[in-house]
Amino acid sequence: MRRTIFFDLEGPLSPQDNAYEVMKLVGKEGKAGEGGKEGARVFEAISKYDDFISLQEREGYEPGDTLALIVPFLLLHGVTEAEIKRVSERAKLVDGARELFERLQEGGGEKEGKEREKEGKGGEKWEVYIISTSYEQHAYNVGRRLGVPEENIVCTRLDLEGARARLGEKEAFFSLVEKVEEDLIGLYSRIDEAGRERFVSRLDEFFFRQLPALGYDVLGATRVVGGERKAEAVRKIARAKGVRLSEVIAVGDSITDYKMLREVAQHGGVAVVFNGNEYAVPYANVGLASLNVGSLWVLCDAFARGGKRAVFEEVRRREEEKRWREEEKCGVFGGFSGFEIPYFHNLERADERRRAEIIKLHKAFRMRVREDAGRLG
Repeated sequence: MRRTIFFDLEGPLSPQDNAYEVMKLVGKEGKAGEGGKEGARVFEAISKYDDFISLQEREGYEPGDTLALIVPFLLLHGVTEAEIKRVSERAKLVDGARELFERLQEGGGEKEGKEREKEGKGGEKWEVYIISTSYEQHAYNVGRRLGVPEENIVCTRLDLEGARARLGEKEAFFSLVEKVEEDLIGLYSRIDEAGRERFVSRLDEFFFRQLPALGYDVLGATRVVGGERKAEAVRKIARAKGVRLSEVIAVGDSITDYKMLREVAQHGGVAVVFNGNEYAVPYANVGLASLNVGSLWVLCDAFARGGKRAVFEEVRRREEEKRWREEEKCGVFGGFSGFEIPYFHNLERADERRRAEIIKLHKAFRMRVREDAGRLG
């Protein structure tokens, strides 16, 4: 049986938040090719709204539905699927991603392959899947660069041309979206505790009352693969392959991944949070903070040799080796200089205080790898 691994895309494989970059096409600056600040602010505001209501666990809403909520603004500004593809072409891969995928798909490097042959096992090839909130125009592009076929990618389908055709010349729709866009930036600039309720209330009114009254179901029009839908995708693939979740690895980093990570961890599999934030770290059982996702190979290799137990033994050994470096370099992040090494953590053993330290470390790596996108939930 081939080993199975599920990757989130944005974070573990590519540092770019593609929807964030696409929203920079919105507004006068964006259309002039100047990296629109207006569109970026709109995306940041809606992303923060997504964080707020995801944590409320509203029925029918999942983390990552930001990508459904921004569609009215893409329609307003005439953003096309071709433009989304062009933005995706600029996306970098996280260091080590290409080499990691080659190893997984080929059953390890030369050394690993020879060792397996001696043991009579041959190279352990992996079945690699990408489970991504990203629009299909981005997910398929990155998957192609990593050698992952489209049938192994579960992502968000986006049909802007079809949505435009269904809307026609609905002036009331576009006037409403334009007015809310103006309001949104002002409300977001005053989003302290006092202003949060007004901010959330205004967007609730827009997305879930005003737009439906005009015949536009924002969540029904774009079904985003995030939150529980990621966990659902993992379960569906595992059933089709006839594997237990205890026999898989899942890799994620943010609020859209926590239910997938929790699902795999609770069923005895290995759930790895890579440069994660406070929304993801508590739900994984292994942490990896690194500038190079290729560091994950040691965990995959251990898993192929001895399952979860071997992974945790490898983590324990590496955790002990690095502990002195963390104590020496990670106390004050103003002078942090330990980025040159990967940090592995057994999150099952981490108490609240230790988990807070790990989150702090992960977020430092996250900002280094993802830059502006690292600030998003």
